[in-house]
Amino acid sequence: MNAYFTQPPRLPRCKERGFTLIELSVALLIGLFLLGGLLTLVQDMRRTFGAQSSMSQLQDSQRLAMTLIADVVQAAGYFPDPASDTLISSFPAAAPFVQAGQAIAGTRNAAAPGDTITVQFRTQLNDGVINCTGNTNTVAPLKTFVNQFSVDAAGNLNCVLNNAAAVPLITGVQNMQILYGVKTNFAVPNNTVDSYLRADQVTAGNNWSNIISVKVTLTFTNPLATVQPGQPATIPFTRVVTVMARGGVNAT
Repeated sequence: MNAYFTQPPRLPRCKERGFTLIELSVALLIGLFLLGGLLTLVQDMRRTFGAQSSMSQLQDSQRLAMTLIADVVQAAGYFPDPASDTLISSFPAAAPFVQAGQAIAGTRNAAAPGDTITVQFRTQLNDGVINCTGNTNTVAPLKTFVNQFSVDAAGNLNCVLNNAAAVPLITGVQNMQILYGVKTNFAVPNNTVDSYLRADQVTAGNNWSNIISVKVTLTFTNPLATVQPGQPATIPFTRVVTVMARGGVNAT
């Protein structure tokens, strides 16, 4: 009977041992290595996403700024009823416009944050002509808008409308430089630009009434400069805007 109920032989002690400290250390090291790689991958993905988001925001800011400036500059000197009004009667001389009929004025500052530009035009009620805030005339049968664009030390592109408080339009702008396309050779029978001048040069040549186009350069902070080596610190955007009814062939 005892032969059938004997206990199985006990395994040798060497067969029952677990992981050694060295094995656990190696496994832990491998796990930490894999975890470090995963964290690096996540950080790179977050950095890439952040850079793409910043660039998208920069492009939106550039598009908004240039659209507003272009719409306002194109409307410089506009008045709704040429049958009864003239450029001279619509826009009498008043600072910063030194001449009657002058629709564009500007100041020159070679250092950041750069130049300013002031544009005036008249609009009828609900005619859809936008001012530098992006709004239209919804309050008066006839209204004159004086629009000034400038950049402040905090990097805001500001709009000052009819001497009211400055309205920040976008951020991240370091500098604004403006050149004015003028016609100085009146022997040529057309309205084409033959010189691009700074504001002080336009004043010196008494050419504020001869402006045909405006070349605007906005310099933005580059959001990639801090995350990608070799990237420039700033990115300039330039646009040339023709003043309405001033460019092209002169039929008169």
